[in-house]
Amino acid sequence: MRYPISAVLALLSGVVVLTAQAADPKLQELSEPPAMSPATPAAETSADPAEPEVTITTQGADRREEYRVRGQLYMIKVIPAHGKPYYLIDNEGSGQFSRSDFAPSVKIPMWVIKRF
Repeated sequence: MRYPISAVLALLSGVVVLTAQAADPKLQELSEPPAMSPATPAAETSADPAEPEVTITTQGADRREEYRVRGQLYMIKVIPAHGKPYYLIDNEGSGQFSRSDFAPSVKIPMWVIKRF
């Protein structure tokens, strides 16, 4: 009788796991991680200080997302009620923001060479 290779591998891996657990009696189950208190903001619990902090505000029907790293505002995403979203970016860190739509600056020629 022939068994599929996946069934044989699943059986062997189960045997290996069970024998490893039985061989080491010092293994213990992990306890539950401590619960986060609601008073602790998520930005303070971040391990990576370079991860941006995002603040979302609304002005009328428009929505603004402000991105900060280490307290320095470097980008604002403006999502108007009507129209395409756009970005205000501080490229030099001077507080002067320039508008960017992230559209490519080089236009690729797209004319038809031959139709079949």
